Amino acid sequence: MLTHIVIHDLVIVSRLELDFGSGMTALTGETGAGKSILIDALGLTLGDKADAGMIRNGSDRAEVSAGFDLGGCPEARAWLAKQALDDGDECLIRRVLVRGGRARGFINGQAASGAQLRELGDLLVDIHGQHAHQSLLRPAAQRALLDGYGGHQATAAEVAELYQRFRDLDSRWQRLTAARDERAARLELLRFQVEELDGLALADGELEQLDAEQRRLANLGRLQETVGALVEQLYASDGAVRDQLGHAGGELEALLDIEPRLGDSRDLLDGALVQVEEAAANLRQYLDDLDMDPARLAEVESRLSRIHELARKYRITPQTLGEALDTRRTELDQLEQADQSLGDLQQQRDAARTALLDRAKALSVARRGAAERLGATVTAAMQALGMVGGRFAVEVASGDAEHIGAGGLDSIAFQVSANPGQPLQPLAKVASGGELSRISLAIQVATAEIGRIPTLVFDEVDVGIGGGVAEIVGRLLRRLGDARQVLCVTHLPQVAAQAHRQMKVRKQAVDGQTFTDIDALAADARIDEIARMLGGTEITATTRAHAAEMLGAAEQNAD
Repeated sequence: MLTHIVIHDLVIVSRLELDFGSGMTALTGETGAGKSILIDALGLTLGDKADAGMIRNGSDRAEVSAGFDLGGCPEARAWLAKQALDDGDECLIRRVLVRGGRARGFINGQAASGAQLRELGDLLVDIHGQHAHQSLLRPAAQRALLDGYGGHQATAAEVAELYQRFRDLDSRWQRLTAARDERAARLELLRFQVEELDGLALADGELEQLDAEQRRLANLGRLQETVGALVEQLYASDGAVRDQLGHAGGELEALLDIEPRLGDSRDLLDGALVQVEEAAANLRQYLDDLDMDPARLAEVESRLSRIHELARKYRITPQTLGEALDTRRTELDQLEQADQSLGDLQQQRDAARTALLDRAKALSVARRGAAERLGATVTAAMQALGMVGGRFAVEVASGDAEHIGAGGLDSIAFQVSANPGQPLQPLAKVASGGELSRISLAIQVATAEIGRIPTLVFDEVDVGIGGGVAEIVGRLLRRLGDARQVLCVTHLPQVAAQAHRQMKVRKQAVDGQTFTDIDALAADARIDEIARMLGGTEITATTRAHAAEMLGAAEQNAD
């Protein structure tokens, strides 16, 4: 609920700070005193359009701050948490207007857009009046209110969940169905590509082996010539390396008796001789094993040519041909199973649609029953509010299955006839602001226990009424205040006397400027204000006594 509001330099308010409590609070004052300024200030914090003309003359900026206790408003708490703007059970909304600049909004100290202020405001405050926003005019709010009144919110939530499941399945089914022809062409292409790549039968490491073999076969002549020459030099020719090493070793052997230190060199030459003989033997074996078959070279080059040809065709490197085959084989398997998946998906979709329609039809039946009860209750309240002969009805128009939505099959519309003989028409088309406010009051009283918005504001709800009807209006507002916080701007003493507390709006001129103040009234001051409302500017003992009697009667009736 609204706990306090602070206003700086707005219209004719220099500085104003007010605290609010639960129950019903009446705002009264002489005509033209500026009773609606508080409503306008509250509307600014809730995202109403800001106008620099609202800044008090002589000031460069105006500011309004409103504090709320969210203890009884879990929807607002959840919204703030989702927006990362939460700060426990307290919420402070601030709006700043700058002359020559853009208005700025803040929620719990963080910058907020006008849209965010409006979304949060719709969860915190509902303003009823001719020139104020009105949640009851929105179709979604009307449907939610009817569902709450009828006690079938759980069914409505189930329908919304079933609808979302059906939509998800239906979207997937439509995508698969629309892609069926494209999938068939893709299947044909994939089957050809898998067959072609699979036919290549490229083994792991084969490409590297073929490259090495191709280089060897292409250079057979050079290999044979060079290796043969080396065998001659190392072993077979006159003066071969083998013979020279043997001779050198023998020479050193003959000198060992003279110089033993030459033994290490002799051993090294003997070792070199052994290694030369082994090298020559290996080279002779290599020449014997050397494959001189020209057909093998043609075979290898043909195989490499095919590999590179396919790589170019698929625009990939030869090394990734195996990966390309695996990828296409996986996609082929998935697409070949798609028809089966499509059939399973259609069965799930049809089952979800059947479940959705069953619950939506049950919800429609429940809504029509609740609509009749709500219509009768509000119609009865309208008679008591001075709208004799007026009627209220809730139209539940059920569409066909093709037009089902998250709200079910139904289109909900609040309709009213304010006077006898007039046809029912949508609530939004009611011409009189006073009538709209009283109808809204009747609806709010009828649904007080299931209402979700904690603070209700009624601006001039008593326009065009008086006497006994005004007292009934006051009693209804007080009863509504037992369930939620109610702020009521009124000029009728019968309404003001029913409030749990009262605030007076005063306008005064100081140094040629006009200012508005609002004061919370103590018991004696409240009697004086009710007396003023009863008897005008001259307050007599009789009017004071009458005022005290009205206040006392209101308390007794409440008990």
